[in-house]
Amino acid sequence: MEPAEFLRSQPPFDRLRPEDFRIAEESLEVAYFPSGAVLLERGGPRSEHLCLIRKGAVRFERDGVLVQELEEGDLFGFPSLIAKAAPHVDVIAGEDLLVYRIPEAAFLRLMKREEFSSFFLQDLAQRLRTAAAVATLPAGRDLAAPADSLISRAPIFVRPYDTVEQAARTMRDLRVSSVLIETDPPGILTDRDLRSRVLAEGRGPETPVAAVMTKPMKTLPASSTQLEVLVFMLEHRVHHVPLLAGDKIVGMVTDTDFLRRQANSPTSLLSGIEKLAQAESLANYATELSGVIENLAWGGLEAAEIGRIVSRLNDALIARLLRIAEAQIGRPPCPYAFIVFGSEGRMEQALLTDQDNALVYRDDTPDAKAYFGKLAQSVVDGLIAASFPPCKGGFMATNWHRPLAEWERLFRGWMETPEPRALIEAANFFDFRAVGGTLSVSPLNDVLFFAGRERTFLAHLARASLMFEPPLGLFRQVKEEEDGVDLKRGGIIPIVSLARLHALEAGVRARPTLERLPAAAAAGGLSKEGAETLAEAFRFLLRIRLRAQVKALRAGHPPGNSVQLEDLSPLERTHLKETFLAIREHQQATALNYAVSRIS
Repeated sequence: MEPAEFLRSQPPFDRLRPEDFRIAEESLEVAYFPSGAVLLERGGPRSEHLCLIRKGAVRFERDGVLVQELEEGDLFGFPSLIAKAAPHVDVIAGEDLLVYRIPEAAFLRLMKREEFSSFFLQDLAQRLRTAAAVATLPAGRDLAAPADSLISRAPIFVRPYDTVEQAARTMRDLRVSSVLIETDPPGILTDRDLRSRVLAEGRGPETPVAAVMTKPMKTLPASSTQLEVLVFMLEHRVHHVPLLAGDKIVGMVTDTDFLRRQANSPTSLLSGIEKLAQAESLANYATELSGVIENLAWGGLEAAEIGRIVSRLNDALIARLLRIAEAQIGRPPCPYAFIVFGSEGRMEQALLTDQDNALVYRDDTPDAKAYFGKLAQSVVDGLIAASFPPCKGGFMATNWHRPLAEWERLFRGWMETPEPRALIEAANFFDFRAVGGTLSVSPLNDVLFFAGRERTFLAHLARASLMFEPPLGLFRQVKEEEDGVDLKRGGIIPIVSLARLHALEAGVRARPTLERLPAAAAAGGLSKEGAETLAEAFRFLLRIRLRAQVKALRAGHPPGNSVQLEDLSPLERTHLKETFLAIREHQQATALNYAVSRIS
């Protein structure tokens, strides 16, 4: 590969416009250094070149101690150039070295170009944020557009004393699936209401719409984005969302608006879930969900947002399975809550992973135990039919259905006698979220809240969370196994664990990692810069993992959590190493802050 060709393939030169790249190309120097040569000396003359390693390796040393090792594609010399100061380390050729150099004058000219200078001047969070914006395809920005751009006509109202027959004719004539009711506040009547509240209940055509309308309605501001409307529909399981400008309804967004724009729409899959009559009909759920995910990913939607959408679809599926089970085995003897935890509890799940669920019920009686054992079995079997694999560790409602009081004792036991290995498993439970049933699980939230005040428990939780480490070698290089770099164990889990720890200490009750981090920073448990770095690192890892998973699906392979370094661009490989280094620094700071080394 010619020098200019190699230079063009490396960040930040790959960002330059042709006329700017010529500055680098025309000034490019090629230099050779034997192994052991001192290129820059700590405290000595400052660098006069930006250096790009073509072949060989470079060692950074301080007082003879190796600090970092660089390899092909890495840059050095720029801190001294930018600061116009002496180097802070000795820079030594670790082996015979071929370097491409850009002289200071050309470097300073290029630094006037923001796309070039941002690579050196932005912090990691900013660089990851910029890279994500560049990676987002134009089609994916549709969901960031204002929701009111979907409005095609003025809202249609009927009077509260109009009959359902009149309302149905209005809907037919105007070809709409809902009408608004002129009440204070306004109500809504949909085609689904006509089926379920009129026909199914044996009501006559003369029934006034006020008797069967929904009031108050669920609405959103007209300034909402299309993504916010889509997520709102999935969270509340509604198909019509009136948009408000002040106190005035300016239009209606329906699931049909999204169906028209997307071949594999989340709202289409939601409709299928709601029509599900038996769990045996779920054979195609995984395929349909994969289509939705691939469509959203191809459209450029962030992996974190896709996880939120997918989690809401899975919530709807569980709620439907619970209704099917109740119809088969009878009404529950007492209130209950079906909870999910792990990535599903944090609303960070994308492609189908092992089940993580449990069941909490109010009364500690033999009848309740027998009933909820059957309910748990029915739902878990339904999820297996939908291609959710059973949890290898057995963390499913079939094994974990208990009275609320017993759950409280269990949570307190984890707090009072924390054992490292058990805490790793228990920590997933701390991300629980109720997705079905009517029982309030606030007593469990209260236990967690008070646990956040216990320094000893937090120290044990910190030690448990640090058992997952970034895959970095002795010289701070990314370690790749045969199947690639495990992004989940090496990056995603450590960030999730740090966010959970800081959120518990700060009394934050949010579950998603991207909500926990800024909330913990606002409470003072984490620096604002640290929270931003971890958040952007989390988004980056989710993004490259999802891309690898979609690629695997297209090739007919099972999706995993690893990525091959050769599948990443040079800039992504740089960001991956920096991300792992940032995670390790936060873990080291956490170990010191919680005095983990002193725990017996």
